[in-house]
Amino acid sequence: MAISAQTCGASCLVPALCSQIILCLVLATPDADGFSFPQQYTMQYWARRLEQEIDGVMRIFGGVQQLKGIYNDKKNLFEIRENVPKKLIEKVAGDIESLLAKKVRALKRVADAAENFQKDHRWQDNIKEEDIEYYDSKADTRYDDPEGEEIEREKSNSLKLEFTEDANFKTKVNYSYAAVQIPTDIYKGSTVILNELNWTESLENVFIENRKEDPSLLWQVFGSATGVTRFYPATPWGAPDKIDLYDVRRRPWYIQGASSPKDMVIIVDVSGSVSGLTLKLMKTSVYDMLDTLSDDDYVNVASFNQKAQPVSCFNHLVQANIRNKKVFKEDVEGMTAQGTTDYKAGFEYAFEQLQNSNVTRANCNKMIMMFTDGGEDRVQDVFEKYNWPNKTVRVFTFSVGQHNYDVTPLQWMACANKGYYFEIPSIGAIRINTQEYLDVLGRPMVLAGNKAKQVQWTNVYQDALGLGLVVTGTLPVFNLTEDHSLEKKNQLILGVVGVDVALDDIKKLTPRYNLGANGYMFAIDLNGYVLLHPNLRPQIINFQEPVTLDFLDAELEDENKEEIRRSMIDGNEGQRYIKTLIKSQDERYIDEVHRTYTWAPIKSTNYSLGLVLPPYSTYYIQANLSDQILQVKYFEYLLPNSFESEGHVFIAPREYCKDLNQSDNNTEFLENFIALMEKVTPDSKQCDNFLLHNLILDTGITQQLVERVWKDQDLSTYSLLAVFVATDGGITRVFPNKAAEDWEEDPEPFNASFYRRSLDNKGYIFKPPYQDLSYRDQDLENNTIGILVSTAVELSFGRKPLNPAVVGVKLDVEAWTTKFKVLASNRTERDQLGTRRCDPSTSCEMDCEANYKDLLCVLIDDGGFLVLSNQEDYLSQVGKFFSEVDAHLMSALYNNSFFTRKESYDFQSVCAPEAPSNTGGAPRGVYVPTMADFLNLAWWTSAAAWSLFQQFLYGLTYNSWFQTEDVTADSMESKETSCIMKQTQYYFSTVNYTYNTIIDCGNCSRLFHAQRLASTNLLFVVAEKPICSQCESTKLLQAEIKAPPGDPNQCELVEKPRYRKGPHVCFDYNATENTSDCGRGASFRPSLSTLLSLQLLLLYLTASWHPLPLAPCL
Repeated sequence: MAISAQTCGASCLVPALCSQIILCLVLATPDADGFSFPQQYTMQYWARRLEQEIDGVMRIFGGVQQLKGIYNDKKNLFEIRENVPKKLIEKVAGDIESLLAKKVRALKRVADAAENFQKDHRWQDNIKEEDIEYYDSKADTRYDDPEGEEIEREKSNSLKLEFTEDANFKTKVNYSYAAVQIPTDIYKGSTVILNELNWTESLENVFIENRKEDPSLLWQVFGSATGVTRFYPATPWGAPDKIDLYDVRRRPWYIQGASSPKDMVIIVDVSGSVSGLTLKLMKTSVYDMLDTLSDDDYVNVASFNQKAQPVSCFNHLVQANIRNKKVFKEDVEGMTAQGTTDYKAGFEYAFEQLQNSNVTRANCNKMIMMFTDGGEDRVQDVFEKYNWPNKTVRVFTFSVGQHNYDVTPLQWMACANKGYYFEIPSIGAIRINTQEYLDVLGRPMVLAGNKAKQVQWTNVYQDALGLGLVVTGTLPVFNLTEDHSLEKKNQLILGVVGVDVALDDIKKLTPRYNLGANGYMFAIDLNGYVLLHPNLRPQIINFQEPVTLDFLDAELEDENKEEIRRSMIDGNEGQRYIKTLIKSQDERYIDEVHRTYTWAPIKSTNYSLGLVLPPYSTYYIQANLSDQILQVKYFEYLLPNSFESEGHVFIAPREYCKDLNQSDNNTEFLENFIALMEKVTPDSKQCDNFLLHNLILDTGITQQLVERVWKDQDLSTYSLLAVFVATDGGITRVFPNKAAEDWEEDPEPFNASFYRRSLDNKGYIFKPPYQDLSYRDQDLENNTIGILVSTAVELSFGRKPLNPAVVGVKLDVEAWTTKFKVLASNRTERDQLGTRRCDPSTSCEMDCEANYKDLLCVLIDDGGFLVLSNQEDYLSQVGKFFSEVDAHLMSALYNNSFFTRKESYDFQSVCAPEAPSNTGGAPRGVYVPTMADFLNLAWWTSAAAWSLFQQFLYGLTYNSWFQTEDVTADSMESKETSCIMKQTQYYFSTVNYTYNTIIDCGNCSRLFHAQRLASTNLLFVVAEKPICSQCESTKLLQAEIKAPPGDPNQCELVEKPRYRKGPHVCFDYNATENTSDCGRGASFRPSLSTLLSLQLLLLYLTASWHPLPLAPCL
């Protein structure tokens, strides 16, 4: 409990405020040594001295006024240009539209050619591998076996090509040929595949012609419904860590192009007849089925026996995004088998889910996917009630495992409801059979003809061939052949054509440096996912998952941004000036800022473009150094031989010229830059004149600051390690030269936290160092800790405000600790330390210098990090979150509203693989028949007996009956995965006054005083040191942590789904669709005598070899 005491006076007589009397008395009462806690006016006096000292140092060494004068003197060397948001948006949106339009033309040429080539192709039954000539991209790939040894692939008659390194593709390519990739689990010598290779060979010339027309084209791909991928230009397939599981039909762009959005309910039979192996096959099948869904789809998963229930907390259809699918997969793993089978319960649940119109859904293809080991009931009454006669819901049935059930009912269900029947007898059949339903969904698209040939642009995802982040334009390819004997149109989809566009190529169309450090452009799609955004930085390279970062997760969410996002998704234009919160570049701080958001749609696409500008970025400087003599003069200040006298110069690693070699080492980058400038001029066509002229101008302007201010000052007099200036033009000048050795800030000012924060905050911004604690403890003696203090340079030319630079100083922490203690003490400059004498008869107030053993004095910045203290042992703690230093006091500051907390989540992080669960890791349970079973003739022909025999054969074949089984989907491999990190930042609340408080803790109570320092981001805190440790306080957490399970709670989030829109068209029905092809299967139905003989053999062998492990009946 904290007792507020801002005033002491007549109000103390009011009973409700009597607690203030106690504080007044405590503050005035000396302790046994004659010292009392400082009075409020005393601490306010210390605060003013601190404010004056900081302001004085910054006025002398910061050089803000002098730099303003330099800019004014040099105004003939630059122009003030204006950023007009609507014009910028219009231009960039038009440029992006033109870029994508070129790719669309290439797409349509490939799609039309593919349909014609396939139509003219004559099927060959006797075709052989040696008849086909193509480049197999995996022919030379070597794979690692589990023992770590290389295994060479089988010999191939693939073409032998030579490749050259290509900067656009970031790999070696051959522009004369296309390459072929065939999934590992498909036999490339089959008649179907060979015919596919035969007719798709003609696409090679189309690819080449497309590139001639548009040399900027990247990968052109035809993904066939048979699994064959032909892509251009040719390049060797990247060797995977293990076996290659790439199948084009499971890629996000293929799935999006091959069918319209889906509402899917997956129901899984978990009755007792489902054996351990069959249940595992079902779980893996569900994993793979979920992987065929994209963010345009909606799904729910339920298990059923005699009743149906959802496997997760989702009670209705939810968007099939990565996070929701992850919840499904985790919960599916926990399914257990028991009870009896009731198909009616499962199907009724599924139909009711699909009929629920009160929730967001795709409202296009509707389907039920049932996984079962078999059954006799056809549940015709359910279909009559919910689905007939219109049959708006397709039913797909999957017979899983090896059993003797009659599959006719499963076939009938699928055929009677426009679906398809599949069999999954083993794990090898899962991938192919959980994706072929897309062929059925493609029928209405094919029958719709040209109406369905809609170019779609995908979400952002990682390119499988190393291009990085891309979006892909897709177009379906239809089979145009006709069955003349039946006079029916073909309804098969041949595949999907895709053309990649690298995000880097789109970014190049957006302005960057004229928008300032805190201005930026972004783009989102109909799901609200960002296509462009400075915070789109996925840390994991995983081409199996799309990169789906919502705009409201890329920024700190608020109502204004929700409304902006909705308007952009709706394709509207708009502009809004808002106050919002942003994270600092280093993600340690929160700033409340003003921004103007402007947005407009990108025509002919599903994207919308936005521009964010702070008020001080409405105008910017454009240098005009036409005087070549002046260019040379200013350029000389970039040469290292001038650093000793003019200070060290870091230049931002920007793309000033096409031939400039980039380097992460700024010294090397500067050398490369100087070498290039000796060959070309700033006006060269191969260079960005805007960047170069501004860089050279800022070089000269910052050098003038050295001449006018820094050279004549003795930094050590004020305990400064360095002075510095950074500019929009990309110059960071640090003086003196030796200070550059300890300079750790980003050489790109736009990426430096101190630079960006100084622009957004008035006054002086303190930034303590952030280093690894173990490093500081070990090496503190050999390193001088420095604290940056910076402020923006605000200019105005004819009512055109702009902030082109930030200046600052670097404080010596150790020396300023001493200075801090003196400034927060009761002695003047004439006093000597220790001259004051106090006793019980002549009391005096404690101060931060003389009474450091009893009084704690600290400066904390607006993020809650320790800046300065009067405690020597806190010197190594500078830069730490203050709760790590004094949890009790930090909690009091938070509870008394000096700080506000903001929690958010980072959905782009990477986490190490977790230890595999032991679920299902025990020996497979086997049903042990009772004596009554043996005496019952019906049991010998039952499914239980047949299932037991099949498990036995499986165990003999794979030597795994009594071993731990490890049947794992590729999606469940133990590897580095994306994860959610929870971030917590603290920032100042609106409290801006002096505050005295008691931290109530009985005999361990503490007094403290807190006050904001004017024109800084600092909080001055004076407190009694704790006299005991009885009062434990919960430590506030600031460090980023992995979000615990259920945080954020997806079960709650799906109840308030974010606004989105699906594709504008839907193709889920065509009256002429032929549904006669609905899947066929065969079931092995042994005779009674065969079953009896085999079962007796089973019992004899198991009794002789191994005692059966006991397990509950399934």
